[in-house]
Amino acid sequence: MKKLRFDSILRFGVTAALFVLAGCGVAVKYSLSGASIPPDAKTFSVAYFPNNATMVSPILSSTLTDALVDIFSRRTRLTQVDEGGDFAFEGEITNYTSTTAAVTSGTSNDYASLNRLTITVKVRFTNAVDEKMSFNKSFSAYADYSAEQLLTEAEGTLIPEIVDQLVTDIFQAAASNW
Repeated sequence: MKKLRFDSILRFGVTAALFVLAGCGVAVKYSLSGASIPPDAKTFSVAYFPNNATMVSPILSSTLTDALVDIFSRRTRLTQVDEGGDFAFEGEITNYTSTTAAVTSGTSNDYASLNRLTITVKVRFTNAVDEKMSFNKSFSAYADYSAEQLLTEAEGTLIPEIVDQLVTDIFQAAASNW
């Protein structure tokens, strides 16, 4: 009997707190995607991300730019504009490198058994609705591949995987308020 009474009081308290918060005009819209977009934000823009890394993959710039547009189109209510969006993204690819990730010892010497492709992107995000949420920072992600493969053979699989992680990180930094 006492537990039922405590549950009722707790439920009442939570409901009352929600009404108070709603009455205070808490102005953040939450969605199932994890996005926390201010209600005043209506548009987003993504400038082309040039590949300024020493090593260049011909498909990387367009793959990254398109993926960033796609994630904001699918996961938010924002409308894409060519430039000057309420959420505006610009930047560049600053690093695209393949390094040894694991070494195996052979009978006469050591050799690479696993390589790692790392991509780093510098992003300038402008939040025109809330300037405090704007940022200028780098995001980096990687994927490993067999040393028996050439990078040119592995890129087709690795680039989409790495880009997916990068745009997820960028999306969370820009659109998630947690």
